Amino acid sequence: MTLTIGVHSSNPSLYFLYHLSRLGFAQEELAPLGERVVFHPYTNGVRTGELLTSGVIDFGGTGSTPPITAQAAGHDLVYTAVSAPRPEHGAILVPEDSPVRTVAGLKGSTVHLAIGSWQTHLIAKALDDAGLSYADDITAVRSGDDSERSLRAGEIAAWVAQGDRLAAARRTGGLRTLIRTGDVISDRSVFFTRRDLAESRPEVIEALTRALRRADDWAAAHPRQAAEIAAADLGGSADDWETALESLPWTIEPVTDAFITEQQEAADIFHRTGFIERPVTVGDARARAAAEKAV
Repeated sequence: MTLTIGVHSSNPSLYFLYHLSRLGFAQEELAPLGERVVFHPYTNGVRTGELLTSGVIDFGGTGSTPPITAQAAGHDLVYTAVSAPRPEHGAILVPEDSPVRTVAGLKGSTVHLAIGSWQTHLIAKALDDAGLSYADDITAVRSGDDSERSLRAGEIAAWVAQGDRLAAARRTGGLRTLIRTGDVISDRSVFFTRRDLAESRPEVIEALTRALRRADDWAAAHPRQAAEIAAADLGGSADDWETALESLPWTIEPVTDAFITEQQEAADIFHRTGFIERPVTVGDARARAAAEKAV
């Protein structure tokens, strides 16, 4: 059988697993189970639930928001593993001389962020904690290559940055961290699959998790090589990528009740503010055996 793993640049573990596949990563873990591994690159992690349901991919990973929106869209997914928290992965940046000192100061302002990614979770939760609403109290605009320039020019109030772009912005100076990711959410990478695969072939999921851990171990031990791969493929400088990658935990953990609780809190905020149209029960996205054990 052939197992198709979805990969995009916003999930570091899957990204490096893909780039290390020429060395046998993933295939060595799956071959003893009679599985041949192929990768399906795509650019927008928000589509992961749709790609799973349509059978384009069998396994994928994103940040915290896409699986919630996938559930809201009716996709029957199952969480398989999560990364350790990534407190330094991203930050809400404002100009150094901005009068905004707390999230409440963003009320009525325009904020650039990767809408639909974990950044939506960060902004929505931070605003909710301050008694404000993602839907009503800011204008959320999809970030792009011009977001840093717009922030420095005073055209927007804040920008959610991550990875090498965050490292580059901090190196340049002139911007201030309003909130770092770890101040508000755990910001984990999350991995998920279709229910049929999770429940009928748990040994495949275990092998995939071992492969992810192996890729993480390589990235943690070879940050410069990993940075050079990312810079050559995605742009930016190897130095900034190295700074960004060294801030990640490179640890894969089981899906815990605490993680499900945090995801549920995010789902409730998303529904309350209209980001998703219907309520979601995050606990439904567990393999049935795991869900029964948790009860």
